[in-house]
Amino acid sequence: MNMTTTPLHQLLFFLAILCFVPGSAQESIILWPNGAPDALVDNDFKEEVQFDTQGKVRGYSKISKTELSIYLAEETLNTGTAVIVCPGGGYSHLAIEKEGHKVARWFNSLGISAFVLKYRMPNDRTMKNKTVGPLQDAQEAMRMVRSKAKEWNIDPAKIGIMGFSAGGHLASTLSTHFDDKVYTSDYSVSARPDFSILVYPVISMDEKITHMGSRKNLLGENASAVNLKKYSNEKQVNAQTPPTFLIHTTVDKAVPVENSINYYLALKNHEVDAEMHLYEKGRHGMGLGVEGTNQYWPNDLENWLRALQYIPEKETYLFSYFKGNGEDGLHFAHSEDGYQWESLKNDESFLTPLVGKDSLMRDPCIIKGGDGKYHMVWTVSWTDRGIGYANSEDLIHWSQQQFVPVMAHEPKARNTWAPEITYDPATETYMIYWASTIEGKYPETQSDKESGYNHRMYYVTTKDFKEFSDTQLLYEPGFNVIDSSIQKYGDQFVMFLKDETREPAEKNIKIAYANQLTGPYSAASAPITGDYWAEGPTATMVDGHWVVYFDKYTDHQYGAVRSKDLKTWEDISDQISFPEGTRHGTVLKVPQNVVDKLKRE
Repeated sequence: MNMTTTPLHQLLFFLAILCFVPGSAQESIILWPNGAPDALVDNDFKEEVQFDTQGKVRGYSKISKTELSIYLAEETLNTGTAVIVCPGGGYSHLAIEKEGHKVARWFNSLGISAFVLKYRMPNDRTMKNKTVGPLQDAQEAMRMVRSKAKEWNIDPAKIGIMGFSAGGHLASTLSTHFDDKVYTSDYSVSARPDFSILVYPVISMDEKITHMGSRKNLLGENASAVNLKKYSNEKQVNAQTPPTFLIHTTVDKAVPVENSINYYLALKNHEVDAEMHLYEKGRHGMGLGVEGTNQYWPNDLENWLRALQYIPEKETYLFSYFKGNGEDGLHFAHSEDGYQWESLKNDESFLTPLVGKDSLMRDPCIIKGGDGKYHMVWTVSWTDRGIGYANSEDLIHWSQQQFVPVMAHEPKARNTWAPEITYDPATETYMIYWASTIEGKYPETQSDKESGYNHRMYYVTTKDFKEFSDTQLLYEPGFNVIDSSIQKYGDQFVMFLKDETREPAEKNIKIAYANQLTGPYSAASAPITGDYWAEGPTATMVDGHWVVYFDKYTDHQYGAVRSKDLKTWEDISDQISFPEGTRHGTVLKVPQNVVDKLKRE
């Protein structure tokens, strides 16, 4: 019976949707609520369940009703990518936990939605043509997921198929037979996967390398020459076959490795993107990997998905800082957890300063801009009226250093210190801001101590770092202020700043807010740091917390505080570790491969 849209069909689908719990196992939906195409009724053919030693469902056999278990990625992690997972079992049963639900949960951890396909076992008692039964299920599953993509927050152009063993044969069959007319669907979308993942797959029906159980169950005892060729999927590859990731072990005794090798060579001959990983050891049916090098194949798959941009690059933390007086230039440290930091390049400089009165590179601030480039500003001198600027594609090779005379129009400006950049994607504008003392300004907060510096925050804006707006006052909080760092927070901008008041001493970090990047900013909050002098705040999100790092400059060490709501703060200085001598830096998140390249420098 062909699938038709009926009130009952719509009701069943709607009830299933109500049961969805993102990121966890969800109620399965029946793929063919009105009966599968060309199905036969055999009341004595009843599904059987296999349990593990703990009484949990391990698999199924004698499957005659197709189900789709839905695992939607959590909203905060969702990449828009989805994978339909086909467990293996020789077309006689399905190892649905090990090669289905467990895999789906792993995909969810990457922000990928997963759909475990409990496909029908080919059988003459329940199908007029058992050879096409599993393919019908796979095609319809792909069409359903693609048709419901908007409802499930999935990109319809980022839906793949994955299969293990005989499930790999089904996945490769869909990848090479997606246009075969094997039933009539009400979904008017393509069944072609955007990519396929084949794990120790059965590919060929050639008796020399096939899995004979899978071949017999799918094609029958006396398969025709036509079907043997048709379902030897290495012979059906063409230029439209989707990009493919294959894994296999050399010693696989159930499904010889030649299945994957021959499919890979066919893909290569048709110039289809493909990647294959062959492991020296590992038994058939190892699932996500259990021992030796094969246990790392999920990491290889993750890297492949990132390379093809089905999931974003894995990010890590990078810290730009200076040492000493800033004479030798730019230093980097990195961290995987945001707490323990290690220097790169043996703590040597990555860029030597060349511009400004003193040719220093203090307070280096780096952001990634809307153009994909890294943009850096820094303090070039104790007494100059401008700042340094350069950009880079990879944080290794930098543009020509540029001196930007942002306070040249103010003859009484004593300095331009601790510049930073923030990018506003709404206006595609960069704001560069810094602290300056202008002699004679704000005498009410003037102190005779510390050379009489009395800073306020100033800024310019630019779209191309060639033309800049006129310099304007950014923040006048009623006290000596320096070291501002601004982050986007929801619909607002939050400024972390140092209260530089000397008499009576404040020397702490506070917060102010604005609805626009250029302000106006609110009055400063109470201090978020403790009973010590702190400067150079820089902030990022770590595991759902705002973490603000700062230089405890009188203690010659780095400190940090964290908060979930920017209101209640916890001092975590005793939990972090930075390279010795780290001074006033900026934290940013970068793709892991960026840090990998820096490590090789």
